[in-house]
Amino acid sequence: MDKTGKGLIVFVKNPTLGKVKTRLAKNIGKDKALQAYKMLMHYTHDIVMKTDTHKYLYYSEFIEDEDLWSPREFRKLVQYGDDLGRRMFNAIELSLLENKNVVLIGSDCAEIKKKHIDTAFKQLKTRDVVLGPAEDGGYYLIGVKENSKPLFHDINWGTDSVLQHTLDKIKELGLSHCLIEKLNDVDTLEDWEIHKDDLIARYAQII
Repeated sequence: MDKTGKGLIVFVKNPTLGKVKTRLAKNIGKDKALQAYKMLMHYTHDIVMKTDTHKYLYYSEFIEDEDLWSPREFRKLVQYGDDLGRRMFNAIELSLLENKNVVLIGSDCAEIKKKHIDTAFKQLKTRDVVLGPAEDGGYYLIGVKENSKPLFHDINWGTDSVLQHTLDKIKELGLSHCLIEKLNDVDTLEDWEIHKDDLIARYAQII
C-alpha cells in the first residue's frame, strides 16, 4: 500500500455519569462534571472536523451508534489494552496500516486548535515523534510515523512524569522529536474555572 495519508485518532470516554471527570466531580458534582465532559467532547469534535485527515474515534467502552461523531466522518472503534499505553499503541498501529503519519489526541483539552494538529503533521515530515506537552506533566498529543512499543511501555500514566519518561525513551531509541506548544487539559476545578464560561456559552444549549 502506498501510504500517503494523515491519520488522526481521537480517544474519548463514553459519557457516563460518575465515570468521567472524576477529579472535577469531587468539586462540582457528577452531573455537572458529565456536562463539562460533554462540552469538551463537542469542542474537540469541532476542532477535529476542521482538519483534512482520516479520522478515527476510539471509545473507552463501547461504540455509540448515535452521537455527535458521525460514522460518515469517523471510523468508530473501541480502545483495547490493559492500560492507556497499550490502548494508544494498538490504535496507532492500526492507523499506521492505512496512513503514513498518525497523530493521537484526547478529548480533555479546551485549548487545542487546528493549528496544533497541523503543526504536528508538518513536523512529522522531518521528525520521528511529535509531542504536545500538557501543563500537568503529561501530553495532550502524540504524533508518530512508525509505531514504537517502548514509547508506551512502563509509563506511570496519570502522573506528572509521563512526558519526561516518554522523552527519555525517545532518547534511548535514538529517535528525533519535536515539542509543540504546551497546553492545559481540563482536569481540576482550577482548570474548569478558566474555560467554563466559553464552553458553556458555546455548547450548553446543545448537550
